[in-house]
Amino acid sequence: MHLKEVSESTMDNMNMKHRFTTVLLLALVFGIQTFAQSKKTESIQTMTRNNTDFSDEYLVSLLPGFSNHYAEVNGTELHYVQGGKGSPILLLAGWPQTWWSYHKIMPILAEHHTVIAVDIRGMGSSGKPKEGYTKKNMAGDIASLVKSTGFPTVTIVGHDIGANVAISFAGHYPQLTQKLIVLDTQHPEEDLYQLPMLPVGLPVHPWWVAFSQTKDLPETLLEGRFHLIQEWLFDKMLFNRDNVSDFDRKVYGAAYESKDAIRASNAWYQSFPEDIQDIKAMNRIQAPTLAIASAGSLAMLQASLPRYISEPKFEQVKDSGHFLAEEQPEIVATLVLKFTGEN
Repeated sequence: MHLKEVSESTMDNMNMKHRFTTVLLLALVFGIQTFAQSKKTESIQTMTRNNTDFSDEYLVSLLPGFSNHYAEVNGTELHYVQGGKGSPILLLAGWPQTWWSYHKIMPILAEHHTVIAVDIRGMGSSGKPKEGYTKKNMAGDIASLVKSTGFPTVTIVGHDIGANVAISFAGHYPQLTQKLIVLDTQHPEEDLYQLPMLPVGLPVHPWWVAFSQTKDLPETLLEGRFHLIQEWLFDKMLFNRDNVSDFDRKVYGAAYESKDAIRASNAWYQSFPEDIQDIKAMNRIQAPTLAIASAGSLAMLQASLPRYISEPKFEQVKDSGHFLAEEQPEIVATLVLKFTGEN
């Protein structure tokens, strides 16, 4: 063997060892990060196991670096939780939850972003006015909030009803929208009128969409008992029911038990006819968009989003039901950070 051949062989071996070492180090770092995050989750579960304080002040105390804030916007008051540094990422929760639904991913995102988790109009500690629950108007709430923070644009993330609002925000306020990420839910469209009155073999029959259209009766029936609906939904729509802990369920129950809270959350659904008309007139969304979906929702999002969003991208999360950020927080956070260019 010539000296040149020996030299090249030696270099190849060195490069291979270097690549192996790099891969090993990356795997080790990722493993440490995942282990650390799992320990944080275990710590929160341990701290809250026997706790009966469900206030925002207590919840925020469990998330170092975050704090409570309030803003007067668009004729109402919004509560939000903020922490971290960097480009802003705004999180909108959905029914029947609050900003706390993002608590598992907020610390991960805060390593790269300023994280702003919002209670939308009618939710949690935010105002519950009698009117203003169209998604277009609620998008106006968020636009006013964004302007008050001083950030020129935000990446907006929405789940469930929060996804309805996030989509409307991106459509009506493109100048404020850096990127759009929707979790497991599209905007209301006319196909909602085709939802069957009776179960037709789907894993879950969405009866609550019709039930919430009824005015006055739900809050009369459910005052102090709304947790019964929440328990049913979590048990039916989680891949693993333990991923929303007993404490988490009590947090959400406390937020929805009053007549005003039930009335306001029903109003999100009662505005669907107006929302359906608005999506027809809304400008096509040009912002880069990512849809993160469970297996049961992926096909629905793939059929819906391209009607009003240019070139949406799709990612499926395995072993998860509807509540993605609580069932698979590491995966969801990784997908979000990759899409924002931080991972």
